[in-house]
Amino acid sequence: MLSAPFARRHFLRGLAGIGATMALGAPGASAAALSGTGPLDAAAYRALRRYAGTPFGHVAYMDQGRGPDALFLHGFPLNSFQWRGAIDRLSAHRRCLAPDFLGLGYSRVPDGQAVTPLVQVRMLAAFLDGVGANAVDIVANDSGGAVAQLFVTQYPKRVRSLLLTNCDTEPDSPPPALRPVLEMARAGTFADRWLARWVADKDLARSPMGLGGQTFSDPSRPTDEAIDYYLGPLVGSPRRKDLVHAYTLGLTPNPLAGIEKNLRRVAAPARIVWGAADTIFDPAGGDYLAGVLPNCQGVRHLPQAKLFFPEEYPDVIAEEARKLWGISA
Repeated sequence: MLSAPFARRHFLRGLAGIGATMALGAPGASAAALSGTGPLDAAAYRALRRYAGTPFGHVAYMDQGRGPDALFLHGFPLNSFQWRGAIDRLSAHRRCLAPDFLGLGYSRVPDGQAVTPLVQVRMLAAFLDGVGANAVDIVANDSGGAVAQLFVTQYPKRVRSLLLTNCDTEPDSPPPALRPVLEMARAGTFADRWLARWVADKDLARSPMGLGGQTFSDPSRPTDEAIDYYLGPLVGSPRRKDLVHAYTLGLTPNPLAGIEKNLRRVAAPARIVWGAADTIFDPAGGDYLAGVLPNCQGVRHLPQAKLFFPEEYPDVIAEEARKLWGISA
């Protein structure tokens, strides 16, 4: 006879499977992508989107693959679509769970709900409970990496391993490069002055002063569909603009203040992959984390990579994840 937690977990996964079957019929999605024979484009990703009810709101998420659970935490102002390439490559080894943070992406946030990093941590715990996941392998980028550090120190038994890419560290959170964004968010202008303009002018978004030039090494990134999928929901209404400003302001004061002593007690094996061409975070951040996490298995530096390299180099993420998880290529 199944234990109560085991039975509940399988029941919840069964419901998730029903949701996936229903999603396959959604219009506009690539048949090849939905069948697993091609990469997930925006239409396919949208068709597979699910929602998990939590006390913090309805969390939009991707649930693909089978095996032990892995949790993918995206950057700002992106959403879980960032991980589509990694999910394509890792879903044969893990049940890949990729939620949208509160205030970003397609998660539905009730009025009055805070969206600070500490709230995101509690949301993730509730989200994992709701989808029947207990311990997870975390893969994280940017502000998602800050949330991952907070999560592993608050819920150490729920983290099997930690793969961190360019992200906040205690000495570099928020990074100085974020100051103009914080100032615009305080004034309530960030969404209109930057995000809405990038949605309206994709070439501007890919320019050296845009999202692409600042955070991607490939000048053709992000694609038009990625810009719309990432930023479109953030500027779709005054309410959503307010939420993205709230998310931004939640990154200050330093949400990682004092965390180093707790990170030094983390037992989970870790691995760091750091883009050396990143102009947002301190290039020494990866080495700092490797020196703090006691079970870190090393740092891989990518000379050409910028902040959002996990989208551009999903093969690197997949390779490093399999290595950390003990899976032969």
